[in-house]
Amino acid sequence: MSAEAADPGAPLRRRSRPRIDLRRLGRVALRGPVSRDRLPDAIGHVAEAHRAHHPDADLTILRRAYVLAESSHRGQMRKSGEPYITHPLAVTLILAELGAETTTLTASLLHDTVEDTEVTLDQVKEQFGDEVCYLVDGVTKLEKVDYGAAAEPETFRKMLVATGNDVRVMSIKLADRLHNMRTLGVMRPEKQARIAKVTRDVLIPLAERLGVQALKTELEDLVFAILHPEEYEETRALIAAATGPGDPLETIADNVTHTLRDAGISAEVLIRPRHFVSVHRVRRKRGELRGTDFGRLLVLVGEDADCYAVLGELHTCFTPVISEFKDFIAAPKFNLYQSLHTAVVGPEGAVAEVLIRTHRMHKVAEAGVVALGNPYAQDPAAAPQSEPSDERADPTRPGWLSRLLDWQESATDPDTFWTTLRDDLAQDREITVFRTDGGTLGLPAGASCVDAAYAQYGDLAHTAIGARVNGRLATLSTVLSDGDTVQPLLAQDTASGPSPDWLDHARTPAARIAITGWFSDHPDEAKPDPETVDATGPGAQSEPSPEREDPGAAGPGRGRSGHRATGVVVDDPDAPVRLAGCCTPVPPDELTGFVVRGGAVTVHRRECPAVAAMQDIGRAPVAARWADGEGRESDAGCRVTLVAESFGRPRLLADLTEAIATADAAIVSATVEPPSEQRVRHTYTLRLPDAAGLPGLMRAMRDVAGVYDVSRAQHPAPTG
Repeated sequence: MSAEAADPGAPLRRRSRPRIDLRRLGRVALRGPVSRDRLPDAIGHVAEAHRAHHPDADLTILRRAYVLAESSHRGQMRKSGEPYITHPLAVTLILAELGAETTTLTASLLHDTVEDTEVTLDQVKEQFGDEVCYLVDGVTKLEKVDYGAAAEPETFRKMLVATGNDVRVMSIKLADRLHNMRTLGVMRPEKQARIAKVTRDVLIPLAERLGVQALKTELEDLVFAILHPEEYEETRALIAAATGPGDPLETIADNVTHTLRDAGISAEVLIRPRHFVSVHRVRRKRGELRGTDFGRLLVLVGEDADCYAVLGELHTCFTPVISEFKDFIAAPKFNLYQSLHTAVVGPEGAVAEVLIRTHRMHKVAEAGVVALGNPYAQDPAAAPQSEPSDERADPTRPGWLSRLLDWQESATDPDTFWTTLRDDLAQDREITVFRTDGGTLGLPAGASCVDAAYAQYGDLAHTAIGARVNGRLATLSTVLSDGDTVQPLLAQDTASGPSPDWLDHARTPAARIAITGWFSDHPDEAKPDPETVDATGPGAQSEPSPEREDPGAAGPGRGRSGHRATGVVVDDPDAPVRLAGCCTPVPPDELTGFVVRGGAVTVHRRECPAVAAMQDIGRAPVAARWADGEGRESDAGCRVTLVAESFGRPRLLADLTEAIATADAAIVSATVEPPSEQRVRHTYTLRLPDAAGLPGLMRAMRDVAGVYDVSRAQHPAPTG
């Protein structure tokens, strides 16, 4: 039981454990060897903290590790003047208090020996086994990372690859950085600032992703004090002024305690003070702090079901602030965090935030992966279990880390990797979205359907054409919210590729690197030519029947019935020539023609589906080309039919026609089909002064909000 829970009947304010006197530890550490039958006094605090979490732990290996570490570091001093052995001792104590298992603590005691002493990895392996050796080797690689060096990106990438298979290595590094940050005052101010910035940009986000909140919050406060000393002092003064009798949270906590006791729910109600950075953030958000803003209530219970029982009582007996409710038990965060979040209104309108979780959830919330013990230890007597899925498949390699390791392999350029890593770690939070097959995806806040497509399908997402979000059709640019259900939709044409516009909507490294890589492999596609875009996406049409290949010959009322393509030359110079409405060719399209009723020649784009259909029924093609190599359509310009696929919204038609007019095109005819599943198809027959303006016209139409595809018509264009 934690110190916070010492008295279940009364709310307690969490107090920090007194810091160990490192100078005293140093003196104890230098007393020389001890007998084999007892633990050295210098690691007594480590043993005490370790036994609190693991009562049956065998401390023999810790004793041997300490003896080797102390003897190998003997004579070395820290900049603070303390014996060097105090550093691995302090790092190991931090991890022991978080509940790390014995192997991690052993490696922590030895984590600097290979780097800074004569001890070799082979010696570590011989004396402590493969697992401890692996962890020490991983930490040694981390110690070699110079975050300010020119080779930083590639070095960090190699470090990530070397240590990513076991996050216990990163846990030791985080504890190492915490102790170094605690003793940073002996450094020059400029070096303090450099170390603090790296801690802020890389290590604190990693601590967040590993779920080690206890390390993360203290690191945040230490960085805050170095990089923003004035705001830190202001926040410290505010917290000091708010500490004392009359805390409104104590009144609410007492009321909650009695409410739950009367309901027969066994629970501990604690007051959990906010750390400095948290108070600072609340102050910036609200402007003026309320008395209840300096802490939150923490309710600890035995079972998951008890969490919901507590929630029900609170929402029944107090006025809840519904907008503050979040269920991270049913949908855990990406870093294994589970808890119910809510807020209730207490006496005189005071609002208190409440966290509800089990003791196990609280341990994981504080210590993250450190609290999970040895993830590779198997109980031979235990019954085999089905393998978990998604984010919690392997607690030492949570989903975000698996994705990180996957996309770093695709980012062949170190600078791209480093920049993308920094951007990814800068995300304030992640969201969980649900897949229609029952799985989940962890994505950064602000992620779009593009990100979901690549997270679910990898490179197959190059063929994505849209998505369904919560059962409704959505564009790939749609931003997802926590709890959404998403189903990316893929085209049948596996040869198609992504649009450059997708990079504007991709927030995840996996998506951005995959899209960028595709364009690197297809340089000619980096700026797709709209003239070659067919309706192979959601607006694709069925192939026309041969009988309808010529809308110009279909009778009166058709938009092209009197039009003659004077810019086209065919083998029969006397035959009337018409441009087919199913594909509306314009220069520089390659052409082919067919004789239709009345002796006229209808000219199609060569890749038009109608061409294959005509040939299948035995129609002989007629050679056709643009006149004089220019393909101009007399003084009237060129005519083209475009299909715009969009999602219905007010003023869509007006915005599209405005875009067409702005591109200097005239509308000959237009039809709007009835909406289907929130999707609307517009078909426009347009006249342009020159065929060269077609790419710009199509881009302008695509830029209209709600429009997700504009293509050349592949079907007879009906006109009203």
